[in-house]
Amino acid sequence: MWKSYIQSVTKGYHFKEPAHLADIQRIQKELRVDLPQDLRTLFNETNGVFDEFNCPLIWSVDQIVKDNLFFRNSEDYKDIYMPFDHLLFFSDSGAGDLFGYPILNGQIQRDDIFVWDHESDSRTWVASSLQDFIEGWANDRISI
Repeated sequence: MWKSYIQSVTKGYHFKEPAHLADIQRIQKELRVDLPQDLRTLFNETNGVFDEFNCPLIWSVDQIVKDNLFFRNSEDYKDIYMPFDHLLFFSDSGAGDLFGYPILNGQIQRDDIFVWDHESDSRTWVASSLQDFIEGWANDRISI
């Protein structure tokens, strides 16, 4: 479903092998949050979505774990940014801003996507769902 949807929106992306169940569970274990259904089904088809330069539209499972842990645990960021425990980042703009799902009470309770602005530390709504995010980013409706 996701591969065909993405290819219907844009031809500029390629896919990897599906993520292993153990890798998907690693996100849940290490970041202490259940993945939203859309992201889980995407990972069942491909472990990330990448452009022609291998830059990710959707990060791989490994990058999600690595980058989220970095932002949540960085001592340097604790004094200059609000905590990152309330966002699950899965993509970036390529210019420092990150896209993620909001986490409330340890759960992702809605499909909305927010962008974290690294200059202002603001968190702004950009899309109503992962599908809306992919289409908006691919067609320049979402820009940073």
